[in-house]
Amino acid sequence: MITEDPRRLKDLINLSAHIAEVKDLDEVMERILRTAREFTDCDAGSIYIKQDDHLLFSYAQNDTLSSRLRAGEKLIYTTFKVPVDSKSIAGHVASTGKQLNIEDVYHLPADLPFSFDKSYDESAKYRTKSMLTVPLMTINERVIGVLQLINRLSTECQVVPFDPELKPYVTFFATNAAGALAQAQLTRTILMRMIKMAELRDPKETGNHVNRVAGCAVEIYETWAKKKKKAQAEIDSSRDLLRMAAMLHDVGKVAISDNILKKPGRLDEEEYQAMKQHTILGARLFGEPESGFEEAAREVALNHHEKYNGSGYPGHVDIFTGLPIPGKTDANGNALPKKADEISVFARFVALADVYDALSSRRSYKDAWSEDKVLGIIREERGAHFDPEVVDAFFDCLPTIRAVMKRYEGMEQAGA
Repeated sequence: MITEDPRRLKDLINLSAHIAEVKDLDEVMERILRTAREFTDCDAGSIYIKQDDHLLFSYAQNDTLSSRLRAGEKLIYTTFKVPVDSKSIAGHVASTGKQLNIEDVYHLPADLPFSFDKSYDESAKYRTKSMLTVPLMTINERVIGVLQLINRLSTECQVVPFDPELKPYVTFFATNAAGALAQAQLTRTILMRMIKMAELRDPKETGNHVNRVAGCAVEIYETWAKKKKKAQAEIDSSRDLLRMAAMLHDVGKVAISDNILKKPGRLDEEEYQAMKQHTILGARLFGEPESGFEEAAREVALNHHEKYNGSGYPGHVDIFTGLPIPGKTDANGNALPKKADEISVFARFVALADVYDALSSRRSYKDAWSEDKVLGIIREERGAHFDPEVVDAFFDCLPTIRAVMKRYEGMEQAGA
């Protein structure tokens, strides 16, 4: 049993405060679930996001299933919806706003309105037993999601029921988590509206595309960072910034002519030179950054078309004037290109993710390439277009990259 412990409550307050600092929706869900699982000592968990009268299964973690994976792989899960009603455990919690603490979901009393669907366990070869399901409710008592914690573990790693005395702690945490989640949803909405503006101008700039690029860039970064033995706190913070910045990598296209953006075929040289300006124009939106996000967004927008060997663009330019930076010009007065470590590290991850998605997707002027052909190009461009360490990290986490692509798959609108 849990005794009232001021230190435990203080730890929970600190954990809640750290979650509130996260801005990206996916990163908030990851942090909420990881923190709740650590606090309650449970093996697995999931988060559902409320959308109208349904719950969308949006995020999952499972230590047992993850332990069965090969190195470089992450848990792959399929999103699905359940109605907000009393037929399912999560739906019942969302509809009533009340926690459910169940000792064994396989042995529910027959008179309960809800049931547990064993098919998920059967397909994953997993045994769900104890379950604590909590509404994510804002301070004005609006349910925006459901947190589900699965299989609390004893010190001997045996599955045990969730202690009823956890309730006040979990309720406190869930309220703070719901606030962070609501704020992250607002941030994501704003980002998607900016992307929608770009999509109206450029049919290739779809929500699916930016989610794939951002998701892949984050996975490549995390693999790279762990090989570099970066601290987990730094990885968490960088994932948060990188995902949002990557989603806006092409936002500068809103200032490019429709004649160029919507041209069905390839661009001629003059058009191509005009198109290249989207990097500078995008960076100019975040020209005097007041936050880590704005700084990351500026660097990614400006540098995601630079190449590791120095053959990319726009090179060393002043984003406000578009002119070469003094002392960074060639004999003809042109801006010297950036290369290797001169290129923002975040931009190096986005560069690879962007090319991978572009080659893997259908466009008005080409069909999607086969994976073998795409991977062959990436191998060939190791040390040329792409940072060698970034390419190595990409191949180390390729199974996860495939899962990200599948999650946001969809026919691109251009030429569809």
